[in-house]
Amino acid sequence: MFSFDEANKYGKDAMENMLKSYSALAQGMQTLTTEATDYSKKSYEDSAAVVEQLFSAKTPEKALEIQSDYAKTSYEGFVAKATKMSEIYADLARKAYEPYEAAAPAPAAPAAKKGS
Repeated sequence: MFSFDEANKYGKDAMENMLKSYSALAQGMQTLTTEATDYSKKSYEDSAAVVEQLFSAKTPEKALEIQSDYAKTSYEGFVAKATKMSEIYADLARKAYEPYEAAAPAPAAPAAKKGS
């Protein structure tokens, strides 16, 4: 029979798991926001520096070289940051799920087929 004490315990455990999960989500979102803000700031500063270099270029060849170098470093920086952000997202999902994983019952072993 299911008692009120057991229901109270399950409710309390569920609330604790939810709060732990939300805490992990909040921390993960804060980390993602910080990373995105830092990347945006750096990207803007790099772009401004390239514009200054382009205006000071003496020849079209030099301007093309500056633009090519910027495109290459910008792309590499983007790929690196995107990889880091995907790792943060994966870690966030894992941490948010941990409280529920501990509370979930272990899966039962598959039943043997009759007549085999």
